Amino acid sequence: MSEPYLADAGRYDGRMPYRRTGRSGLLLPVISLGHWHNFGGEKDFDTQRAVVRRAFDLGITHFDLANNYGPPPGSAEANFGRLVADDLRPYRDEIVVSSKAGYDMWPGPYGEWGSRKYLLASLDQSLQRLGLDYVDIFYHHRWDPSTPLEESMGALATAVRQGKALYVGVSNYTGPQLAQAQRILADEGVRLLVQQERYNMFDRQVEHPTPDGAAVLDVAAEAGTGLTVFSPLDQGLLTDRYLSGTVPADSRAARNVFLTQDDITKDYLDKARALNELAADRGQTLAQLAIAWILRDERVTSTLVGASSVKQLEQTVAAVQNLTFTDDELARIDSVLAR
Repeated sequence: MSEPYLADAGRYDGRMPYRRTGRSGLLLPVISLGHWHNFGGEKDFDTQRAVVRRAFDLGITHFDLANNYGPPPGSAEANFGRLVADDLRPYRDEIVVSSKAGYDMWPGPYGEWGSRKYLLASLDQSLQRLGLDYVDIFYHHRWDPSTPLEESMGALATAVRQGKALYVGVSNYTGPQLAQAQRILADEGVRLLVQQERYNMFDRQVEHPTPDGAAVLDVAAEAGTGLTVFSPLDQGLLTDRYLSGTVPADSRAARNVFLTQDDITKDYLDKARALNELAADRGQTLAQLAIAWILRDERVTSTLVGASSVKQLEQTVAAVQNLTFTDDELARIDSVLAR
């Protein structure tokens, strides 16, 4: 058992900027801690504790989870529940805990997608693992093409009315799908607080309209919905891990975890090295540049980052020291990405 945790008295001293989530009253740190793949049952728990403690000390108040985060599924919530019980319980009213349901979680026809039965059962299971009476944000994790959206959004509204979620959101929805979800929840008298979407320098889909409607960024901004971003470093491609052209043995590409060695192409290396030069001119690492670039757009509320160590977390959070870009820098970045 580690020493009792006492949060840093200077955690709100201005190091971490906060942004309003759409037109709601909820502020989120511009960098949030995502628990997708570094906080499961296969990872060292003491390291997880050190990272979460340091995150809160640095002003990170938002901890993002999902029912299936691990591996194995559910273990990230269970581990975070231990941390709440041991460390964060006195600070519960200072943190935002989010969870999600939508992907495959348990056997049978009721363990995934967007039915009312699945979503509300999953939320109850998440709360049990987390040891909480409510989550601050509950997301539908992915669009369900087979379930009427009124049913999925109705389940989210029920979660709010039951007091099991303070706010609700959606993830992996297109612009038109987001607009439809916003309208249904408004009819239920519930605000769709936030959309969570993939966004990084190499994947800018949220900026672009789809054939059937407006871009996610535009739909969210028009309705006053916030945007949280995942995969800001594109699974490590927007870091210095691969700049030498070799693939480290412990990297995701070497282990075929979300990346493969085939992703380390000449075109990728040319772009990443050019971006790295620009980052150096700004006094940043490539990862810090990538984080800052996402946050250049005030429509983005927060970007989710993972961390396998305290050092990595601290290096990432240092991106907030320089979030301003000149027009020339933005033009240089666009030129590199257009190659």
